[in-house]
Amino acid sequence: MKVVVAYEVGRPLEIEDLPLPAPGPHDVVVRLSASGICHTDLTVINGLSPLPLPIVPGHEGCGVVEEVGAEVRRVRVGDRVLASVTPACGRCWSCVNGMSNHCELNAEVKRRQRFRLADGRSAAAVCGCGTFAEAMVVHEASVVAVQTDLADEQLALLGCGVTTGLGAALNTAAVTPGSSVAVIGCGGVGQSVIQGAHIAGAATIVAVDPMPGRREASIGVGATHTVDPQAGDPVAQVRELTGGRGADFTFEVVGRPELVTQAIDMARVEGVVTLVGMPSTTDVLTLPAISTVFSGKRIAGSVVGGAQILRDFPRFIRLAEAGRLDLESMITHRISLDEINKGVDLLSRAEGVRTVIVG
Repeated sequence: MKVVVAYEVGRPLEIEDLPLPAPGPHDVVVRLSASGICHTDLTVINGLSPLPLPIVPGHEGCGVVEEVGAEVRRVRVGDRVLASVTPACGRCWSCVNGMSNHCELNAEVKRRQRFRLADGRSAAAVCGCGTFAEAMVVHEASVVAVQTDLADEQLALLGCGVTTGLGAALNTAAVTPGSSVAVIGCGGVGQSVIQGAHIAGAATIVAVDPMPGRREASIGVGATHTVDPQAGDPVAQVRELTGGRGADFTFEVVGRPELVTQAIDMARVEGVVTLVGMPSTTDVLTLPAISTVFSGKRIAGSVVGGAQILRDFPRFIRLAEAGRLDLESMITHRISLDEINKGVDLLSRAEGVRTVIVG
């Protein structure tokens, strides 16, 4: 089957013809129909994550189950499934205590070396999935069977980006009706934060992004105002739009320390700051101690939007089916697997909102 491999930093992704990995007793073979290209994949490809190269990128996809291992119980052959950026076994301490986004299978799933490359080396798959391929072999804890008429290319986005952003607003921050919200970074995840804030009933939603296209797209999914950070101090602009106090809820969705600081400064006293973006492994965040304490602001990291996939995938699908979550407008480019380097280039240039591999 065709498989995309990231061999070295700075080297274009290569499409290899590799044998389908043999499924283990808890594994599922999924023939992929659509895969989103997420910024996390770009972070991995650029060598800024803890995951070593070579690796098979992609972790946001959907498809149909073709084969199951002898001990698989969650899905059956023929099921339409959605892949998840993180597994949820349903049995470990984290899963039982409502934190399946921290499932104890995580490390095992992500370090599994599933692929044998032509040069003799082995390779893992990003998040244990590897959706930049014609098929994937994945642990059953990383897939959820779904029943919906949503198109594959829309459904795939729920595997990571949409769930991360929507969950950050609804689960982690718990945005309240009538509140004010500022979102720094309005790509796929940021657009999903905006949609989550809109669904939650926020009255003022400020989209902060240097790209005009993304600011415009934000208005279409619920933002009430936009801020161009290149047109002046973004903190001052957000404060001006929120009565001079700052926003009730702020979100950093890029993963850069200086933008985290901006998100904190944009929040009002006792405001809620949610960190969604994935930073580099070498990044360090430094904050002034006394103002951080006495402002009373709450700062929280959001891992996959605090999502519990067995609960939230069906819940978010219902929102999309009801027309309250707009997935179609987020897809700005569609490419084939053979065009993968074009898709990565679009993401590197921050063009559009989400590129999806289809077919």
